[in-house]
Amino acid sequence: MSTKTHELDLSGLACPQPVLKCREFLEQTPIHAFTAYVDNEAAGINVRRFLEQRGFRVTIEKTGDIWRIAAAGKEASHQAGMPEAQQMEKKILVLITTETLGHGDDGLGAKLMAAFLATLPEMGDALWRVILLNGGVKLAAAQGEALQSLQALEQSGVSVLVCGTCLAHYGVSAQKAVGATSNMLDIVTSLSLADLVIRP
Repeated sequence: MSTKTHELDLSGLACPQPVLKCREFLEQTPIHAFTAYVDNEAAGINVRRFLEQRGFRVTIEKTGDIWRIAAAGKEASHQAGMPEAQQMEKKILVLITTETLGHGDDGLGAKLMAAFLATLPEMGDALWRVILLNGGVKLAAAQGEALQSLQALEQSGVSVLVCGTCLAHYGVSAQKAVGATSNMLDIVTSLSLADLVIRP
């Protein structure tokens, strides 16, 4: 296998295109090392996570407005490098797209959402993953009972994915206090692999 370092420019692409282009590049060009460039932090996190899942050693650094992602030393097999979701037994996924539960009174809705998240452990081992999308990402960035429940779920082994594009849209990327910053490819893959999807 060649040790030549190839370069891949992923700047200017909206989620989930950086990850999709990276995957396409690897499928067409089996290589030992390469460098990718993105122009936003969410894309950098998503591409790094994607590459690490596939067995690459990854380093990332920012110069100006560009993130340089160096990937090298792929040692895992294609099977071992599959996304975590594909290696696990299919279970229950909870998709949360808003800060509140239900419509009518936002104060009541916030209390209901906090209670819902606090009660999720009652699902036991069947609960596999929680995905926060659109306004739901604010739950991962605002102090309170909802955040505490999400952190407790993550500590218990439940996977929590938080949409990176949504975090950036609401300007709360730096405040995220739980979960892995994710992308639409991970989200769609998770939905397709889950036995049951619950959307409160």
